[in-house]
Amino acid sequence: MNEYHKINSIYKRDEATKYHSFLEGQFSTPELEFLANNQWQWTEKVDGTNIRVMWNGKDVRFGGKTDNASIPAPLVERLISLFPAAKFQDNYAECESMCLYGEGYGGKIQNGGCYGAVDFVLFDVKIGEWWLYRDGVEDVARKLGVSVVPIVGQGTLLEAVEVTRKGMKSCWGDFPAEGIVARPLGCELRDRRGARVITKIKHKDFV
Repeated sequence: MNEYHKINSIYKRDEATKYHSFLEGQFSTPELEFLANNQWQWTEKVDGTNIRVMWNGKDVRFGGKTDNASIPAPLVERLISLFPAAKFQDNYAECESMCLYGEGYGGKIQNGGCYGAVDFVLFDVKIGEWWLYRDGVEDVARKLGVSVVPIVGQGTLLEAVEVTRKGMKSCWGDFPAEGIVARPLGCELRDRRGARVITKIKHKDFV
């Protein structure tokens, strides 16, 4: 339940290279192409593992990207320390359907050793059927005492591609950021299937 949706890469991938390389200029969805010159908000993409923190008004549960995904033991310990039920009871006692989406990183998680100690960073919150705007996500992070993915800029999608292609320093230290996650600035948009308009751009796709 509450599994996080797929985030499309910025461009389509080349079948001739077994989908390892981009077909640059060919946007992965018509919505991205249509909105390419609009302003988008960019946050740093963290190289970790997708984590869900679920609150039903009584209990806290943790999950990975899917219900069958396993979570490394050190990360489970960190999540338990970050999210005792009392925090939710103090702030969201009347909320019966709340899911926090974040990235578990650090230690031996993915290539996350450069991030330091195992930890969690929040990037999205869904309450009932509503996705919160950035200010709402920041408010949840503040009340629960956790960090939120940093905003690293704003601009068009083509500008985001060039920034990512060149590489940028991570907000976590003196090493390259994995990339950018871009969302339309100022509002939540959906496509005709009801999927969110959001995209990811990874540095490794240009090297």
